[in-house]
Amino acid sequence: MSDYDWTRFCKRIDVNSPADIIYMTLATQAGLESWFLRTAEFTAPDKVIRRKNEFIKKDDTHRWLWFGYNDETEERGTVLEANGTDLIKFTFSGTCTVTITVKPEQGTTIVELWQENIPTDDKSKSSWHLGCATGWTFYLANLKSVLEGGLDLRNKNEELKRVVNS
Repeated sequence: MSDYDWTRFCKRIDVNSPADIIYMTLATQAGLESWFLRTAEFTAPDKVIRRKNEFIKKDDTHRWLWFGYNDETEERGTVLEANGTDLIKFTFSGTCTVTITVKPEQGTTIVELWQENIPTDDKSKSSWHLGCATGWTFYLANLKSVLEGGLDLRNKNEELKRVVNS
């Protein structure tokens, strides 16, 4: 497995929902908080915090908190791209970037996520490649669940540890 690329991975899922609805759930605070995060705060370059249903824009900064974790577990980063229809890209987990696209394929809508620029030291391989790949797999499945049936599968109990759904 010496030719395996530890610097990136891709996760794809079909979601039976219109592309504009999917994009809204990926690119607004309210949308991200419905399937992914406990808090998804975005601040524009002029230091104004975006409204819950306002689309994120390039150069916004973000502060994210997850269910199942206390407030010390936070993610801060920058929106690198957000085209308003089918693509967002942001910094994640230090040096990593995440790109999410929404596109039609074979009569359904595909959400495709790439996490790239993952360092290749052993800790990064474990945390940012394997750990994030597992996390994104769950959260993309939860996105599908929320949009197709309304069921949120996230663990919201901070005391419950080492579960795949937080």
